[in-house]
Amino acid sequence: MNVLEEVKKYKDYAVAMRREFHRHPELSWQETETAARIRRELDEMGIPYEEVVGTGTIATLKGKKDHPVIGLRCDIDALPIKEVKELPYRSENDGVMHACGHDGHISMLLTAAKVLSDHRDELNCTVKLIFQPAEEKTNGALKMLETGRVGHLDTVCGMHIFPFLDAGTISVDPGPRYTSAAFMNITIKGRSGHGAMPHYAVDPIYVGAKVVDALQSIASRETNAMDTVVVSICTFHSGTMANIFAETAELSGTVRTFNPELRKQLPGMIERIIKSTCEAYRADYEFDYYCDIPATINDEHCSEIAAGSVKKLLGEEGLMKYAGTPGGEDFSYFLERFPGVYAFVGCRNESKGCSYSLHHERFDLDEDALVNGAAFYVQYLLDAQEQF
Repeated sequence: MNVLEEVKKYKDYAVAMRREFHRHPELSWQETETAARIRRELDEMGIPYEEVVGTGTIATLKGKKDHPVIGLRCDIDALPIKEVKELPYRSENDGVMHACGHDGHISMLLTAAKVLSDHRDELNCTVKLIFQPAEEKTNGALKMLETGRVGHLDTVCGMHIFPFLDAGTISVDPGPRYTSAAFMNITIKGRSGHGAMPHYAVDPIYVGAKVVDALQSIASRETNAMDTVVVSICTFHSGTMANIFAETAELSGTVRTFNPELRKQLPGMIERIIKSTCEAYRADYEFDYYCDIPATINDEHCSEIAAGSVKKLLGEEGLMKYAGTPGGEDFSYFLERFPGVYAFVGCRNESKGCSYSLHHERFDLDEDALVNGAAFYVQYLLDAQEQF
């Protein structure tokens, strides 16, 4: 099978699907219509599926052999962002937008499913097509896996549309792709009082500011300079008037690293600094550390297979190197359990106005990339079935 040519036959379908999902985005765990549309497409292809955790879907396409079992996964949820770019397929759900390209991911996997269904007599494996909800909440993958319905996968492939690479290129480097991603809420408990008489109060804003400053010592003084470590406080709320010390200050932030051992140590480091800083300034605190998803790490063997797949599709010049990035991705839970690969599919094209970052209110993608992503799903599966 000439994979690229077979996928190109469905380019119009891929673009139409992407635009339909883009017009009707739904937030995490609310992807009811999205899931229904995916299932209608699978029905038309004659591919059986299971409904999992409400809006998740696992479809199974059987080839000539039961094994290996190869998983192809995409995410389906959108973000609470108001789209501002004028497009013929602009979001019709005000305040909700596919600003992370998941509309493209759905389209690519459905397009790959069409090609695989057309050529199922050439498949020497079983294919699991996994349409996962709630990636943006970072708990959809784990919930699907915990049901046991995914079953055993000999290898698994996921991907992300990537505006930091030009359309026509794909990165499948081995090792870390995304950092682990954890979140934290911190409540600084002071004592309220009059702004003109700070000696009668315990100012939670002042203490909170000291905490924010002290936490930066983790990256600069407590961890190896060769490790990627991000400790960011991103919200800080306190007070109601210019002359009143509030009782509390509420802070929240995120923590990222590629190092799995350091990931385990960071909560203790952070709480120690919060505790000692609050004690120094007569304040108390509450600390909640949650949603600590692991780093996304590509299996070396699977990356080698994937690199060969990219070269078959796009040539040597299409295979790009791209260092891991401090984003978070719950596909990491799949890669903890099964050998696999996560690809960055270039979608940047400045001439088409497709140059904005993920999660930007003007994000858009070069739709030529949809063909490349769908073809990569298919080619990786064909190459991997010979290796597992």
